[in-house]
This record gives sequence, C-alpha cells and structure tokens, in this order.
Amino acid sequence: MDFDTILNEVGSFGLYQKVVICFVLLPAALPCAFHAYSQLFIAATPKHWCRVPELDPWTTDYMPLVKNLSIPFILKNGEFQYSECEMYKRNYTEIVRYLEHRAPMDLVFGRVKSIEDPTGAPIVKCTHGWKYDKSMYPVTVASEWNLVCDQDFYITMALVLFGVAGLIGNYIFGYLQDIWGRRPSFYFYLIVEIIACASSAFTWNFFFWLSLRFVVGLTVPAVLASPYVLAIEMVGPDRRVFCTIASNIAYSIGLVLLAAIVYVVRDWRLLSLAVSLPLLFLFSCLSILPESPRWLIAVGQYRRAAKILKTIGKVNGKKMPKDYVIRIQKHLSRNEAYTSYFDAERTYGITDLFKTPNLRAKTLIITFIWFANTSVYVGLSYYAPALGGDEIWNFFLAGAVELPTYLVLWPGMQYFGRRWVLCLSMIIGGTACIMTFMFQDDTNVMLILYCIGKMGISSGFVVLPLLASELYPTVVRGLGMSFSSVIAMIGPIVIPLINHTGEHWIVLPLIIMGVLLTVGGFASLWLPETRGQNLPQTLEEGEAVPIQNMIRCFYKKNIENDKSEVPKGAKVVCSLCQNDIKNLRQK
Repeated sequence: MDFDTILNEVGSFGLYQKVVICFVLLPAALPCAFHAYSQLFIAATPKHWCRVPELDPWTTDYMPLVKNLSIPFILKNGEFQYSECEMYKRNYTEIVRYLEHRAPMDLVFGRVKSIEDPTGAPIVKCTHGWKYDKSMYPVTVASEWNLVCDQDFYITMALVLFGVAGLIGNYIFGYLQDIWGRRPSFYFYLIVEIIACASSAFTWNFFFWLSLRFVVGLTVPAVLASPYVLAIEMVGPDRRVFCTIASNIAYSIGLVLLAAIVYVVRDWRLLSLAVSLPLLFLFSCLSILPESPRWLIAVGQYRRAAKILKTIGKVNGKKMPKDYVIRIQKHLSRNEAYTSYFDAERTYGITDLFKTPNLRAKTLIITFIWFANTSVYVGLSYYAPALGGDEIWNFFLAGAVELPTYLVLWPGMQYFGRRWVLCLSMIIGGTACIMTFMFQDDTNVMLILYCIGKMGISSGFVVLPLLASELYPTVVRGLGMSFSSVIAMIGPIVIPLINHTGEHWIVLPLIIMGVLLTVGGFASLWLPETRGQNLPQTLEEGEAVPIQNMIRCFYKKNIENDKSEVPKGAKVVCSLCQNDIKNLRQK
C-alpha cells in the first residue's frame, strides 16, 4: 500500500485539501505576482528632458514653448521626439528678458519669432539635471535619484540583480524545503519578503534600495513554490491538474490586480507598501497549513505523518479508528517501498539528480524547458510597455490574456496528458512570436501575435511545474524543481539585455524568444507522460520510470516472464507498477 492508497482512505480531495488550497495556495500566488513585476513600475523611467534653471518659472504654463526653445529633436523608433539627454547651449538669461515682455497669448501659441531659431545652436548634455513628466508617475526610483541618460544602466542593473537573487534564492530554498520541510521554509521566506519589501519604501539612496530589492528577489520564487509543492503532495493524481490550474489562475489574477493597484497608487514608496503589506494575512493561515505527510514519510517521520493523515480523514468526514496513528505508523515503518532503500539520515544533493541515466535525462530536459519558459514569460511581460500606448493598460492586457488559456488547459491536461499540451502550447506561442517580423509595420497584428505568444507561454508555465513535480521523486522533488528553476532564473538575468536589442529592431527580441520557445516545445516530447500516475517516492522508483514511457516500469517485462518473484538484481519495483504486478501474480 503506497502513499496515494493511504491518501484515498482519508480523502484525496476533501474539505481539508480544499481549505489549504483556498486559504494558502491561492493567496500565496497573488502577492508573488505583485513582487515579481512591481519593480517595472517602482523603477519606471518617465519621460524627461533637460532642466534649464532660467526657464523653470515658465514650465508650468508654457511647457511646449520651453521645450521648443531649449530641447533639440532626435529620431527615435522611427519618429522625431524631444531629446531626453541633450539641450541647446544658449543665452537663456536674454531669452527670459524677452519673454517677460510678451503677452501670455503669444507665449501660449509660441509667437516668439524675434528669438533666434535654436536649430543652429550648439547641443550639449544636460548640465542642471532633468524635468520629469509626472502625468503617469508622480515619482519613481529613477526620477527621485536621476537614474536617466548616463545613469540609466542602474535601472537595468536592478532588474538583472533581481534575477540573480531569484537564482540564488531558488537554490537555497531547494535545500531548505527538503531539509526543513515545506511549511517552515515557506513562512521563513514569507517574513523575510515582507520585511525587505516594506523596508525598501523608507530607503534614502539607490544602493540601499537595491540591496533590499535583492533580498526580495531571493524570496519571490520560493514563496510561491512551497504551497504549490505542498498542495500537489496532499491530493490524488487526478487532482494535481486542478492545483496547477488554480495556482496559475491566481498568479494571472495577481498580474491584473497589480495593474489595478498601480493605476491607483503611482508613488513608488506607497506602491512598495501596497504590494507587501497584503502578505501579512497569510500568517493567519499558520494554524491551517500542515506539513506535507508525503515528505514526512520520505524522511522517516512516520508518527507525525500518521497524525496529519488522521486529521485529514476527520476533516474530510471519514471514520477514523482510535488506533489509526499506531497502525499507520507501523505499516509505514515496515513498508519496503519507504524503508529498504531510503536512509532517513541521508542528505540528498544535486549530484543525486545526475547519478542515474533516466533521472539525469529528465533533469536536463526539464531544466532546459524551464529556462525557455522563464526567459520568454519574463521577456514578454517586460516587453509589454514597448507595445506603445498606456504602460499600465499594456501590462493589464498582458496578464488578462492568460486567463482564457486555462479554460482550454484544464480539460486538455485531463484528457490528452501533460506532454503534448506542453509541446503544442510552446510551439504555438513561439511561432506567433517569430511571425511578428512579417507584420512589424502593422501595430494591430503585432498586438494580436503578442497576445497569442503570451497565451502560449502562459500555458506552458501551467503544465511544466506539474509535469516536473510528477517526474522528480519525493526525496528530491523540492531540490529537483528548485535546481531547474534556478538554472531557469538565468533567463531573467539576460532578458533585459535581449529586450535592449529592440531599440534598433523592435521585433528582434520577439524572434529570439520565439525560437527559444519553439525548441523547448520539441524537447518536451522526450519526457514521459504522467497523467493519472502515482508520484515516485525514492530515487530507485524515479529511475524505474523509463524516459519514453511513464506507464511501464522496466522491471515489469521480467516479472511478466516470472510471476512468482522479483527477478535477481531488481532492487525495487516502482509503486507505479505494484498493482499490475499484484494482478499478474494472482493469475
């Protein structure tokens, strides 16, 4: 009797699991979406131009006139715009004396022909700072500390370091999750995230703010991953799709809500508080969130696992015998599937993911696909403001287009499995991104292809974590998923540089991301199907699942020839085939 059989006895998707999912899994996804992308608005670079101190009194009422007198035009993105980093070198004191004697209506309509045409004047870099357009954002990190022009690389550096932090945080979190357990590691990262993000609102210089954002970056992926892993370990195989869909719906809603919050709260300090303080309510779920009984069994804590299973059964309305804890504890402690080949004192590391051929191949393929998905998802989300128009509306649209995909994914994963849905989603999304080069002059078609690409990558992001969690064995599940996501976090580090290439050719970033996504889609065909299968527990069970066929254990062929005993050299028979083997021996 494996864990999924025990879970069916106490209820594999009853009231207990629904409470955990509704009050922990879904709320945890919302703020993670806030923190992952709020930096795009907190450190947004508003439109700006050189400040001319002599003309300051005139900027409020006569801004067009001031710009025409002091700022040259440059060609940018195919159109002429006011320069953001250069100004005319002129005698502005004399210009002000002339303006003081002009009628207001002359100034409004720019009737100042007596002033020499500035076109022939020398052009110099801004020498007295900048003026900022405050129509979108009253103040941001970039405008408060003048991180523009020669200093604009600091904003890109902040995004890169945020990605580096996510990479490091995922790596550390993988060990904490498998050593401490799902519950304590989740709340540890949660409190760190709240303190760091809220504190960043009170910083007085850029580098202090940057250090706190680095700490936030350490925690964002982990806060979302722990409840997700816990949820899929507490439900039966037929409900893992629901957990995955629910988690991603919550994340997409979080993106939409972030756009709504930014629409209301534009000041970067207030915005930092608005996206961090809501996390406090998750601590009200401290008594609700249990430790994963599947993980407890994997590390040999059978009595504690039995107590949680009994609680699950009671909440789910099952009649539980008084000696249930003792009976299950004894059963688990003598179950060969958990004790014969697992040392409770052993610490698992990354090398365990590469020791055996099947697990090594799965790890490499999952990691590459995860890298492709993360890179493209983050890249397209960052790319939304480049579509033109209102930045907040574009970001809202980028999040909203994800939601309809779940209506198709839910039945798709249930009936067609994980592998083909993942493959088709990535290929469709990648093809849409690549096709943008054919319609780069048509804004509407570009927008449609962008939305298709965003829907495709969003679908891939739904399927991949579920598929990975069903392929990695329990003893290294947290470590394996963290390793894959750690490598994938290299994507957000290089994505700002890739998007930067769009300044010269606007569709180049989309083409690069489309090719990467398409290659990842074809690579997913090498992974085995996991629909309706039990989760592998030990490394041996994970290795017993062939890379091309998830249904048949490679020991099964030998057992069909000899129904009386396990063949020599077979150290373990995976739990996926135990029922089939039992039926064979009864014939």
